[in-house]
Amino acid sequence: MFDFHVKLTDLISSKFGIEATGWWLRLAVDLILLLGLLVLAWLIYQVCCRVVTKTVTRWFEKSKNTWDDEFIESGIFKRLSRLIPALILWVWVPAGLRVSTLSHWAQILFTILLILMSLGVIFSALNTFLGLYGRREISREVPLQSISQTTKILLSIGACILILSTILGKSPALIFSGFGALTAILMLVFKDSILGLAAGLQLSSNRLIAVGDWIEVPKFGANGNVLELALTTVKVQNWDKTITTIPTYALISDSFKNWRGMSASGIRRIKRSININLETVRFLEEGEINNLAELPLLKDYITRKKEELTERRNTSSNPEKKHQLTNLGTYRAYLQAYLEAHAMVADDATQLVRQLQPTEKGLPIELYVFSKDNNWVEYENFQSDLMDHFIAILPEFDLRVHQDPTGYDFRESTS
Repeated sequence: MFDFHVKLTDLISSKFGIEATGWWLRLAVDLILLLGLLVLAWLIYQVCCRVVTKTVTRWFEKSKNTWDDEFIESGIFKRLSRLIPALILWVWVPAGLRVSTLSHWAQILFTILLILMSLGVIFSALNTFLGLYGRREISREVPLQSISQTTKILLSIGACILILSTILGKSPALIFSGFGALTAILMLVFKDSILGLAAGLQLSSNRLIAVGDWIEVPKFGANGNVLELALTTVKVQNWDKTITTIPTYALISDSFKNWRGMSASGIRRIKRSININLETVRFLEEGEINNLAELPLLKDYITRKKEELTERRNTSSNPEKKHQLTNLGTYRAYLQAYLEAHAMVADDATQLVRQLQPTEKGLPIELYVFSKDNNWVEYENFQSDLMDHFIAILPEFDLRVHQDPTGYDFRESTS
């Protein structure tokens, strides 16, 4: 480069009879060299962008693999094609210029350009890594997006420090130490980012939440699937298709419900109750017992109970009323038998039919079972079918559901 500068100076000096040591001649030669290097860098960029990048892109597009699409979407090849000319200019321009002022500012300019181009390549590399990582199943449980965003912020701060040190001609370490006085301000400005980073690390390391999880956060009105785990926010798509954004650190400082365990288990709990009118609870007569025994689900139960009651009556001082079947107890036995025989009820999970504390609303009979299908639509349909049947079968046991009186009831009573 230096020999070329001398030859170009001698050529102009001899051809036009100009003194070779003139400052303006050196400036003219420097400008010619600078223009030539810019043209060379532009040509190299065109070759890299239009030939190499497009060829590689077409080859990836024709490939049967899908993972290589991440390289195209991240734009890493385009940014590499810009980095190569910037690197050439950074190396050759300051070394080839003889005018100190021009060389100094050219070095600053192309150093800044190289820093920015390098930062763009690193960002594209991080995006490519995230895209490839997102194709793996573990990315749902251990998302790295918040870590990637934090890395980009730190790299951007580092790039700003390098640019500032280049302009001022100071050591980066000296400039970095000066930020110590601004620590309080930086903590205030980047409070959400710092809290989000800490929360994101806890959520990821403990696998508390993952993309695709169904979560409930009542404080923020969120109830739906997690779309994105970012540095400062978590995006949740609610079941009504609205989007709720939650501060990441709020998932650590406050409680939330994650339905991942239910989804992974393949079953879902049904916990519903029927309030029985207490005035309808009574002992069954012999004829009623025989009629109910004709129900296949109650045949074994009533036979067994008859044997137990006969034995108790033989040993009891008052066998008339103390040991008899009740319509409510028989109804509970029917519900239990119905659930045990149903194909949609999970056999390896809890199956419970129980009484709760009586209230002014009646006597609650609670069902506590698990459906084999945890798909929302099928689950709700199955749950509704169970309750439909259990309410409709109540008259067979001479039971009624408790219901507060309405205007229609008062009208009927006065007519």
